[in-house]
Amino acid sequence: MGKLAFVFPGQGAQSVGMGQDVYESNPDSRKIFDEADEVLGFDQKKLIFEGPEAELKKTYHTQPALLTTSIAYYEALRQAAPAPDYVAGHSLGEYSALVVAGVLSFADAVRIVRLRGEYMESAVPGGQGAMAAVLGADRAALESLCARLSREAGIVEPANVNCPGQIVVSGSKEGVQAVIEHGKEAGAKRVLPLEVSGPFHSSLMKPAAERLADTLRNVPMNPAGIPVIANVSAQPVTDPEEIGRLLVEQVCAPVLWEDSIRRLIDEGVDTFVELGSGTVLAGLIKKIDRSVRVLSVNSKEAVDQALAEL
Repeated sequence: MGKLAFVFPGQGAQSVGMGQDVYESNPDSRKIFDEADEVLGFDQKKLIFEGPEAELKKTYHTQPALLTTSIAYYEALRQAAPAPDYVAGHSLGEYSALVVAGVLSFADAVRIVRLRGEYMESAVPGGQGAMAAVLGADRAALESLCARLSREAGIVEPANVNCPGQIVVSGSKEGVQAVIEHGKEAGAKRVLPLEVSGPFHSSLMKPAAERLADTLRNVPMNPAGIPVIANVSAQPVTDPEEIGRLLVEQVCAPVLWEDSIRRLIDEGVDTFVELGSGTVLAGLIKKIDRSVRVLSVNSKEAVDQALAEL
């Protein structure tokens, strides 16, 4: 019998209206949205359900909104679904994984990610940082190209190792522009600039990491009841002290998503359930290994379908 992993999306998966169907149909999901409003001190669900999209896309809104939506879908699934053997999340999604693993309370997590968004937003002045998706490049060749261009043009580093042939780079505007111009040298077929408000998961985020470290010092964390695959190391972690350290590191370090999924498959996982808005992770997981089963739980119907299949 294969193992089960629950995975949670990060920034970029958000959409206006996400989670509204489970809010209206499931009392446990409704409680999550209401609790988030209470913790954040404003009507977040109105912003999530009605927009405007431009406001929802601001990272300090996006992060708590995605966390709330993921945990609302988890609550809708939890009563009747088997417990996962592992959890993991992409960047921000790691906080959803930590709530499900019992490391963080939902209230603490939603408060932290709101602050994390604010710290990330203010770490680098607007217009000075950038990110781009590099398609088709060789990973090692892209790493050495980034190292060279960081010296010649401006800081640029691999930020998300998503799946074979898809690596996001992040850094200074000049550094990312240099990758756009020289990406072919690492085998890239295309380099696409991303619409983001900062150079996330690069060393330029150090000020945000330092502020997050201060915030996390005052947050109680429990040992994980379910092993969490950490973005930074692609290894399972359960120790709260180590988890806290890795969350700080994660702000400046690349998200090793491909490595994390391969690690889960090595651990015997053959079924992945993506909980939250969109199907981004399902697409990436299928590009990493077509043989595994992936279910995306992003609507009331998808909850029912997943319960029938699990």
